[in-house]
Amino acid sequence: MAKVSANYEVLYIIDPAQGEEGIPALVQKFKTLVETHGTLKEIDEWGKRRLAYPINDLLEGYYVLMTFESGSEFPAELDRIFKITDGILRSLIICKDE
Repeated sequence: MAKVSANYEVLYIIDPAQGEEGIPALVQKFKTLVETHGTLKEIDEWGKRRLAYPINDLLEGYYVLMTFESGSEFPAELDRIFKITDGILRSLIICKDE
């Protein structure tokens, strides 16, 4: 039988050029998205940090780590939304139950 829900961890990097209003707006957007499709456990904003390697000629990014519980179909949709959202440099979603 398939799992009904699982624990996930997502780390995403926001382009710091989004500014003081754009970064909190993106964090709130993804927080709301996760809360509507699952249970948000924790959100940890690491802030602006140096990237390990340049991405689109940028050397810094704003890191956000979220842990949540949701059904198995939601992470694929979340990944799709990360990819089409302007201002998101990279994202990684991991299932912690596996």
